[in-house]
Amino acid sequence: MKKITLLVVALISLTTATAQIRVGKAVLPYEENFGDTDLKLNGAGMREMLWIDLYAGGLYLQKKSKDPRAILDANETMSIKLNIVSGFVTQKKMIKAVRDGFNKATFGNTKPLDERINKFIKFFNEPIVKNDIFDIVYIKDKGVQAFKNGKELGVIEGRDFKYALFKIWLGDEPASEGIKNGMLGLQ
Repeated sequence: MKKITLLVVALISLTTATAQIRVGKAVLPYEENFGDTDLKLNGAGMREMLWIDLYAGGLYLQKKSKDPRAILDANETMSIKLNIVSGFVTQKKMIKAVRDGFNKATFGNTKPLDERINKFIKFFNEPIVKNDIFDIVYIKDKGVQAFKNGKELGVIEGRDFKYALFKIWLGDEPASEGIKNGMLGLQ
């Protein structure tokens, strides 16, 4: 009986260990489920600044892809998970980074998205601390649904908004090349 118990515990531990990936100090799951859609980790990377790890980012898709344009253009459920690993990531810095990211993603033409960008920025109205986890989920034909530590923050409608938002990490001028390449599974 002892051997069977040990075997069961070992199998459970092995299964749990293989269901996640470590990215720096962050742990990201290999699979996520949003609504009726199962997503698999396409890739993950670390956003660094001056050799300091700021957050781990994972891209979750229905089918793996290394093509950022195809991912940005796709009208299918997908998500980005951001796991904050540093106290240097604050509410104020996150808001500035998101605004700068939208500015780059739209080549300075944020006007058509301004109202939705401001609504999205309000999702960061509470302090951000180490170990916070943000899920940014595009739901096909619906829009972007955002979560912080599993709590829904709201929904922003429009595939055009998703395109600009995901372009912050996957565009030609991403938040960092390291996190882009990691999310695309190129590292």
